Amino acid sequence: MAKNEDDDHQYGVLLYYKYANIPNLDDLVSFYQSNCTSLALVGRVRLASQGVNVTVCGKLSSLKSHIAAMKLNSLFDGTDFKLASCHQPSNDIVARECGFTSLSVRVVQELVTLCSNPLSKLPEISEAGTHLSAAEFHSVLETAGLLSDEETPEHNKDVVLLDARNLYETRVGKFQTPNVVTLDPEIRQYSDLPSWIDDNSEKLQGKQILMYCTGGIRCEMASAYIKSKGSGFQNVFQLYGGIQRYLEQFPDGGFFAGKNFVFDHRIAVGSSTQDIIGTCLICGNPFDDYSSRCRCKYCRMLVLVCDNCQKKETLYVCELCRKHGKEGEVISQFQSSKSEVVLLQSELENGSQQLPWSNGCRSPRKLRVLCLHGFRQNASSFKGRTASLAKKLKTMVEFVYVDAPHELSFIYHPRDSEPWETCVTSLVQPNHPPPLESCKKKFAWLVSNNAGERTETNWEVADAPFDPLQYQKQTDGFEKSLAYLKTVFSEKGPFDGILGFSQGAAMAAAVCSRKLSLKGAVEFRFAVLCSGFPLQMPELDRGLINCPSLHIFGSDGGNDRQIANKTSRNLASCFDAGCSVIIEHDLGHIIPTRPPYIDEIKEFLQRFL
Repeated sequence: MAKNEDDDHQYGVLLYYKYANIPNLDDLVSFYQSNCTSLALVGRVRLASQGVNVTVCGKLSSLKSHIAAMKLNSLFDGTDFKLASCHQPSNDIVARECGFTSLSVRVVQELVTLCSNPLSKLPEISEAGTHLSAAEFHSVLETAGLLSDEETPEHNKDVVLLDARNLYETRVGKFQTPNVVTLDPEIRQYSDLPSWIDDNSEKLQGKQILMYCTGGIRCEMASAYIKSKGSGFQNVFQLYGGIQRYLEQFPDGGFFAGKNFVFDHRIAVGSSTQDIIGTCLICGNPFDDYSSRCRCKYCRMLVLVCDNCQKKETLYVCELCRKHGKEGEVISQFQSSKSEVVLLQSELENGSQQLPWSNGCRSPRKLRVLCLHGFRQNASSFKGRTASLAKKLKTMVEFVYVDAPHELSFIYHPRDSEPWETCVTSLVQPNHPPPLESCKKKFAWLVSNNAGERTETNWEVADAPFDPLQYQKQTDGFEKSLAYLKTVFSEKGPFDGILGFSQGAAMAAAVCSRKLSLKGAVEFRFAVLCSGFPLQMPELDRGLINCPSLHIFGSDGGNDRQIANKTSRNLASCFDAGCSVIIEHDLGHIIPTRPPYIDEIKEFLQRFL
């Protein structure tokens, strides 16, 4: 690559990826660290056993030297090195968020995370769609867009365009071809794309599918995923080099309107026409500048807010969160919790969190997990029971606790009995219930069919001895609890996972079984089910539940007196074994936090960071 005199003074950005079997990752890590450091390059280098994904910037001369060094390695034969000249980052916040203030070389499991289920088997990259050059891609669109005088747009049903990018990217630029359908999945993150493909397969089957993304790498795995669906899904083509190469070939934009969102400090790159197709979230006026980094209060996806609408300090609600039931108005920063505001500020100051749209340039954010307590417990007591777990997972997980919706009657034991659940205090006289102020309210997700609502005077002497099969009688109240959880997800979400203990685990498993029908209202990526049991529900008999799950329960030694090992194992058998993990322990009706159990729990959760 020729070097000119301006290269030592001009700044540039280099992007490339390569799928190849890496024989020695450690050696390649050392090479990148040494080479990029010596050339004063900053940015992101992601390496996996199946290849590399690189975005770095620096002086053009240094970037060309780096390319020359990579070409000496036969692993990188045929690599498309995308080099563009540009100015140095002028926005410090953007530079930090995009990882362009330092060099980050990291080994990852996937170059791009196709599926939110890390336990699922990935498609073979060798099955990716056929590459089309920018000129070939343009020609296919041009031909598909032509209709004879007798034809109408309905005649052209053979070709569809599939945008493999996230919503915030498509809002500022996309292909717009007359008479050709463009499918925009409107997803927050790339790992949501397989679910969209599964739910909309009828729009793809039997069609000539043209895919595109920013630089090409996301189409590689996504096209392979489509083809893995079998007959009717084999005619898949992808734009080689992505939108970036297309705009180089067609500077006036061709069939692409707007700007190409990029994951570096340039933010977006447009054609010579500089068309604006984005609109302000608040006022609806044309706007496509993400440099202010405004984001949704709930899911923290980037949102477009024009300069005039940014004058007041506000937090915003993106269109996807509005669509799924979040309030649609802007929210005063002073209405949100102090801790949330501090968190947002600290992320900008020290770059300690990874945002959903940051393309992996930060260390991972914590997972948010909704916790469902057991029968006759409450959020406060369950928080106490899981204090050790929360402490040992504090760098990985934020637990959110809620009370179940069914409030239970108080129970008590006469003083001379041996209670399994007791509210007795020193103020209680024999055979008389304790005063109300001595006991905290208890709740349940499921109740027995003859359970009544609690009243101030509704005291009951508890049955003795404890019935180890009492949970089998608690089957009613599921629909009320499900409606309640929809509200919890709307008001307190989003959540990455759901953790249930005992009856809470039974409830969580039932929710997992309805995951598809609950899409948009109750969404999470994984479930942790502790000492759980299966409910007698039709959903649990309609095939395996396809949700990543961790099952934690007592071993067959009989240490869990409440829920038998066989019962919890039956619940685990309701889930797809290909995406579930089982931990058995000998510590009774608890969630274990000592080694090796805590290490296995961390290993499961780590896959979702």
